[in-house]
Amino acid sequence: MPIANAAPATTLADPIHALYHKITWKLIPFLCFCYLAAYLDRINIGFAKLQMLDQLQFSETAFGLGAGLFFVGYIIFEVPSNLVLEKVGAKIWIARIMITWGLLSACTMLVTSTTQFYILRFLLGAAEAGFLPGVLYYLTTWFPTYRRGRIIALFMIGLPLSSVIGGPLSGWIMGHFDHMGGLRGWQWLFLIEAVPSVLLGIWTFWALPNNYQQAKWLSPQEKSLLESELRKDDADGAGSKHSFRDGFFNLKVWMLGGIDFSILLSAYAMGFWMPTFIRNAGIIDTFHIGILTALPSVAALLGMLLIGASSDKHRERRWHIIVPFFVGAAAMATSTFFTHNVVATVALFAIASAAIIGAVPVFFSLPATFLKGTAAATGFALACSVANIAGLVSNSLMGVAIDVTGSSAGALWFFAGCLILSSFLVIALPAKLVNR
Repeated sequence: MPIANAAPATTLADPIHALYHKITWKLIPFLCFCYLAAYLDRINIGFAKLQMLDQLQFSETAFGLGAGLFFVGYIIFEVPSNLVLEKVGAKIWIARIMITWGLLSACTMLVTSTTQFYILRFLLGAAEAGFLPGVLYYLTTWFPTYRRGRIIALFMIGLPLSSVIGGPLSGWIMGHFDHMGGLRGWQWLFLIEAVPSVLLGIWTFWALPNNYQQAKWLSPQEKSLLESELRKDDADGAGSKHSFRDGFFNLKVWMLGGIDFSILLSAYAMGFWMPTFIRNAGIIDTFHIGILTALPSVAALLGMLLIGASSDKHRERRWHIIVPFFVGAAAMATSTFFTHNVVATVALFAIASAAIIGAVPVFFSLPATFLKGTAAATGFALACSVANIAGLVSNSLMGVAIDVTGSSAGALWFFAGCLILSSFLVIALPAKLVNR
């Protein structure tokens, strides 16, 4: 696995650059694969829906509620999970998260009623709670502020990659394995796609050091240089808050939660419902739906890398969030006029994905610009908890909109409006504080 062997040796020509290049290769590919597996287990329900609804007689509203209940469990356990991670270490806690969510995701294949579906989705959310904010907090203990935009972008490309890989894979599994061994394709989907999460969770015990002091692949000189860099970053952020109370009662954290809420309204609408949008545009074959679903995710991947790199290069955060919000909102709203045109649907959602999801890594570099230590762990988790209410709202609203009006247009216009409104929250964040 590249995490263990792919890093180049630190040289004397530019020791700081070489050190961070080495750390990046040791940590980011592995964490990216973990995030890919997490998001794949989260959104494969959107593909399973294409068969589940008919076989189990679920309505669109019931499906939307079940998909959304994932986020109730996620929200309740998000902050406690991140605080436990800070106490017991990343290695043990991230491994626990991945193994339990993989096992619970596999259990979804056994669902026969809406009640079972609701319970398992809630438990899956509780199991996964803390993974994303935990990893984001973990990365702040390795990388200074001015490097985090690009680093978080590299980590978070696991999100669009999960659709690039998972879209065609999910469509193929559902078509190829349907009725094999007496199981439907959607049941095989949950079983097969849960395996990587469990295996990666087990491997986490060996691949992930709790902190740089425990990294056997860093020399004493490299650890000393890294400590110096992180102390310098702390000095640049003098006045940053450190305690649980400082993180929980910080108005800026709640503002970040509101901004992330608007991001996730749109991101989850695209992630969970894209297969449905494409089928409604006239594509029936599940494998072809999977291929087309992957295209907006390729655009999102490129958007993440380009926006994150530009933000770090210019040391500017706010406008690298605001401009993509407006572009994404416009593309998503425009898509409602082309629901039966598959080319326009895919193209417009590709633009929306590149803009909205592309801004996510820049957004997640913000909390650590004014929070440190326990406050950072709390702040990351709290912002994610507030934001993930969007998962319940987005999926439930989409399901109700389709059942009641026969169209997703009203929900998509609402999500676009929320992005525009949240831009004003971004503007309210002091530029001197976040642009570092």
